[in-house]
Amino acid sequence: MNARRWRRPTARAVALAVFGVALFGALGAWQWRRAAEKERLLAAFRTAAAEAPVDLAAVRDGADPARYPHVRVAGRYLADRGYLLDEQVHAGRVGVHAIGVFAPLGESRLLLVDRGWVAWDHAPGTRPALPPPAPGEVTLRGLYAPFPGGGLRLGGDPLPGQRDWPKLTLRLDPGEIAADLGRPLLPRLLLLDAEADAGFVREWTPSVLPPERHRAYAVQWWLFAAIAAGVFVAQHWRKVENAKK
Repeated sequence: MNARRWRRPTARAVALAVFGVALFGALGAWQWRRAAEKERLLAAFRTAAAEAPVDLAAVRDGADPARYPHVRVAGRYLADRGYLLDEQVHAGRVGVHAIGVFAPLGESRLLLVDRGWVAWDHAPGTRPALPPPAPGEVTLRGLYAPFPGGGLRLGGDPLPGQRDWPKLTLRLDPGEIAADLGRPLLPRLLLLDAEADAGFVREWTPSVLPPERHRAYAVQWWLFAAIAAGVFVAQHWRKVENAKK
């Protein structure tokens, strides 16, 4: 007849089990907190455009990382400069985001302005049809947002090898763009307010991992913690042969 008895674990086994459960549990809790942070960020993003704009000078270097201030800024577009952020999908169609280069009044640094999305099928010999930026001095309004992450880097910086403007890129790297323009950039870019006749689609969403993904990762880490605990118990709660008959 067989019975189960607890086999006394070694100190090393206990330490490994405790470390694994604690680590996976902490990672799960961290991901759950990140989900809550992203929910607050998305809520702030949704309401930011409805807020009264403030002068860019008030937040240009000290913007809260968890907020997207609604700002206004006066200056001029550099009409002969600009970038096309490629492989951007909207409503199932591929296109580009037109990135303008803006010189704010009284500021030595340049401001990148996301003018919005336009469709482009990448047919050979074609370029996206972009409405020209407004000439002369203008006042822009929009969300002052961090540079989007992601994008592929293939073969290094593609900008110096291009001669035609606007230049095509798969990522907005502020260091590479500043070097390409020969002037420093402000630490964020401007997402322009929606306009009915702008010729662009402007439906802004933060470039962040959604809360649902963080929660899924949290559950995954907690499952690992449960597995670590289960393995420890299974290794030390074993069947033994009963010598009595």
